[in-house]
Amino acid sequence: MPDWDEDSPQLRDNLRALLRAIRDAARRREALSVETIREWHRLMLDRLTPPNPHWSGAFRGEPGLEGIEVRVGRGHGLPAKKVHAALQHFEERLDKLVSYLDHHIEAGTKLDGDKISAVLHACAWAHAEWVRIHPFANGNGRSARLLANALAMRYGLPPFARLRPRPNDGYGEAAAAAMRGDSSPTLAWMQLALRTALED
Repeated sequence: MPDWDEDSPQLRDNLRALLRAIRDAARRREALSVETIREWHRLMLDRLTPPNPHWSGAFRGEPGLEGIEVRVGRGHGLPAKKVHAALQHFEERLDKLVSYLDHHIEAGTKLDGDKISAVLHACAWAHAEWVRIHPFANGNGRSARLLANALAMRYGLPPFARLRPRPNDGYGEAAAAAMRGDSSPTLAWMQLALRTALED
């Protein structure tokens, strides 16, 4: 089986199938939770070989991942022992954000500039906060981009965040800033990525 981080045909197949399922759930405005994202991670790694089979769909700090710390370049994810509490806070804020947007943006509504901006701000916050926490041993960027795409599609925007290969148009710098708690470069990257997606 392919390595879990290799840009393999199996990973690409998994991501394509997952994005279709996420699109359908987004159109139905299904609940979006930390457990939803955990399941995405399991499906993303289906028929791939992680270093430890228990890592698929498991958050750092959980049994088997208590001592797993992550680093990307110079940036560090939260310590494993803080991931659980951070995810609880993340989910509370995500739930409030989605409830607010669901209330103010009816399904099927054509978005004006203000509503597009509100959706992009939500996507940027959710993506950047997920990257800051870095809850998985690996696959955090992919799951963060899936989350941004899920929010975008929920409100009628296209899935603008490329899953694989990883975007190279300023995304790395935006993710590094997100790991330091700054989501503004993520928002700038998303504005550009959405513009590109709408032009295609």
